[in-house]
Amino acid sequence: MAFTDLMLYKSPPLFIRLFWFSALLMLTACTGIPDKVQPVQGFDLQRYLGKWYEVARLDHSFERGLSQVSAEYSLREDGGVKVVNRGYSEEKKEWNEAIGKAFFVGAADQGHLKVSFFGPFYGSYVVFDLDQAGYQYALISGPDKSYLWILARTPQLDPAVTSRLIAKAKAAGFDTDKLIFPKHL
Repeated sequence: MAFTDLMLYKSPPLFIRLFWFSALLMLTACTGIPDKVQPVQGFDLQRYLGKWYEVARLDHSFERGLSQVSAEYSLREDGGVKVVNRGYSEEKKEWNEAIGKAFFVGAADQGHLKVSFFGPFYGSYVVFDLDQAGYQYALISGPDKSYLWILARTPQLDPAVTSRLIAKAKAAGFDTDKLIFPKHL
């Protein structure tokens, strides 16, 4: 066997290398930041922890049909964040709950985390507007412009604040005409 044959034999076929490169690219792209979205600076995780209510969202299958949606954030022993998302399915007459974990992608004072509800797969959680004085509302993006949430510490948010957050999201390229405003009791 020639040296060149040995090198070819030990190197994985091109399609295998392309598969792994594509998989790596997909996984890293899921923690990216959409164009025209900048994570907030001076983010304070301790102040962000606790319960948040979903004021508005873009539709996705994992939340479809849910009302009374909330997210609760708490510290994990490994330094990450425990994420508990809850919503009520009126159709099934039951609560749905998903438990995940989140970690900072970069600096801990930047509102850019990666969150996982499915094993090793992470998606971006980008806080790109935040009431930094009182931590009472937040505008959140995922890895692309199909993911958007408006969260608040109370089930209802001042309409002027909601309008400003929607305008900011629209200016960044989100399809805000498709926002869903879940009911809260």
